[in-house]
Amino acid sequence: MSQPFSNSQLKKRISVLVFLKGTTAPLVLYVENPVALYDELSQILKLNSQTSKIIEKNTLGPVKKVCISSAQICAVALQEEQYM
Repeated sequence: MSQPFSNSQLKKRISVLVFLKGTTAPLVLYVENPVALYDELSQILKLNSQTSKIIEKNTLGPVKKVCISSAQICAVALQEEQYM
């Protein structure tokens, strides 16, 4: 029989979810400072109607580098998740 997980074994991490036009699932990005990336993408999203630019970021998760057109971003979010 397996042992249940204790709360001391679980860790929390925050990821940035980037919702793109024309996709159903968000792009999940793991970075050193997710709040700063969220703030940066939120600011770009607010200015999206004025300009369009390419955003290139290095990440820590399975996706190591991502390049997104700011015109394709429709929403961003922060997600807290537990892992072992």
